[in-house]
Formats: sequence, C-alpha cells, structure tokens
Amino acid sequence: MLIRVDPDSPQPLYDQVAASIRADLLAGALVPGDRLPSARDVAAALLINQHTVLHAYQRLRDEGLIDLRRGRGAVISASAAPLAELAHAIDALVSRAADLGVPASTLAGVVRSHRAADPAASDPARPSEEATP
Repeated sequence: MLIRVDPDSPQPLYDQVAASIRADLLAGALVPGDRLPSARDVAAALLINQHTVLHAYQRLRDEGLIDLRRGRGAVISASAAPLAELAHAIDALVSRAADLGVPASTLAGVVRSHRAADPAASDPARPSEEATP
C-alpha cells in the first residue's frame, strides 16, 4: 500500500490520504482485516502532521471502511469488502457521467441524495431489496 498526497493540490491533505486508501480498497489491494500503518508512520513518511492522518482515518471510520481500536490501530472493516466488487460499476457510472457532462461534484451529490432517499441505505444492518445501489 502506497499512500500518495500532492501538497500543491487544493484538496485537503486528509482528503487525499483517505482517497488514496479508498483507491486501494477499490483496487483490491486492501481487504478486510488488513492493518493500516500507524498514523505516526504515515505522517512521517509523507512529511505531514499526524493529526492530518488521524483526520483521514476518522473519516474512513465514519464511512464504515475501517475500524479504529486503541492498541490495535486502524483495520479494514468487513463492510469494505463490497467496494472491490463495485469498482467496475463505479468506473462505468463516472465515465457515463463524464460523457454526459455531469461534473464529479454533482454526481457525488446525486449519489448522496439518492442514498438519503432510500431508507434501507441508511441502515447498514438492513439488506437492501434491490441488487444495485
């Protein structure tokens, strides 16, 4: 796993760290049970503040992609497993949106709105009745 950041990017560093980990999940490079490097190690390797890495890890935790446990660190959660399966569908959706001229920020908002409108989507313990999100 290689976490990448661009200090010259307008995107916040914590978003870049989280996006890099999400990309590894989508690529199948990370699977449930894998441990992420400590925030201290990532910060030292990237020459960024440790709290920036912790912010990224907390964001991933809030998304249900990692578990944070004292003494155990950050571990990829079981709920992250379907991401690799969705990678092709996500690529197709993003590509189709680009073909239609829909900006990525708009697409993300539409996905969030669609998810918020689906009561089953707000309860991860309750399976959706549809096969597609």
